[in-house]
Amino acid sequence: MKLNYGEALKQQRTLMGYTQEQLSKATGIAQPNISAWENNVYAPSMDFCIILADFYGISIDELVGRDFPK
Repeated sequence: MKLNYGEALKQQRTLMGYTQEQLSKATGIAQPNISAWENNVYAPSMDFCIILADFYGISIDELVGRDFPK
């Protein structure tokens, strides 16, 4: 199943055991931005994707739920 980017961002956050507020404090990203991204209000910029991917220790592809065709 392919996730949209908001679902993928939320899944990664919850998988790592963070609330939106905890993630905000740990990364310096405003909590309302995290909420908007997870609810597909708008997409995060590449800069924010890099911050989150580095924080979680994963690729940007993994962060946004991108699957590669086999």
